[in-house]
Amino acid sequence: MITQNVNFGKRGQVKVQQMAFMLIALTILFVIAGLFVASITLSNLKEAREIANEKNAQTLVSKISNYPELSCENSFGRTRANCIDADKVFALMKTSQKDYKNFWGVSAIEIRKIYPENNITCTTDNYPNCGIIELFSDKNSGNDRSAFVSLCRKEGFHGAFYDKCELAKIMVRFEDVE
Repeated sequence: MITQNVNFGKRGQVKVQQMAFMLIALTILFVIAGLFVASITLSNLKEAREIANEKNAQTLVSKISNYPELSCENSFGRTRANCIDADKVFALMKTSQKDYKNFWGVSAIEIRKIYPENNITCTTDNYPNCGIIELFSDKNSGNDRSAFVSLCRKEGFHGAFYDKCELAKIMVRFEDVE
């Protein structure tokens, strides 16, 4: 009779050990599955953040061309969307730019004439016969975003003034945000 109780005790211990190992194995399985789900969720979250940053950057590029510091406003007889006054931009280029750089939160703003193409950087000596106006020029880091705009200025011809508008591209460089 004593031998039967010993066998039942050993068999019970083995069953308890089996149950403990099963619980540990199930716990490890759920932890691995949880880590897998968490990694997929985090990668989707990272992609969503990058898409949101891209949309915000593109929206800011479009908005910059309509800021009073750059836009044509009513200078040319009517309100124009995505119109940049070349004379205002050139005047702003010659002034202190640190304040505006911090205001817009960008590291570089460049306006390039598309047509007629001209790869000469604007200076006081060659304006308006140039094609690239650099407001800020930090070319080391960041991502560029661009939008097409009209680059307009007043020009004289035989004593009369007219609006001269050219196709241009405003490029804004944003610092990488991690």
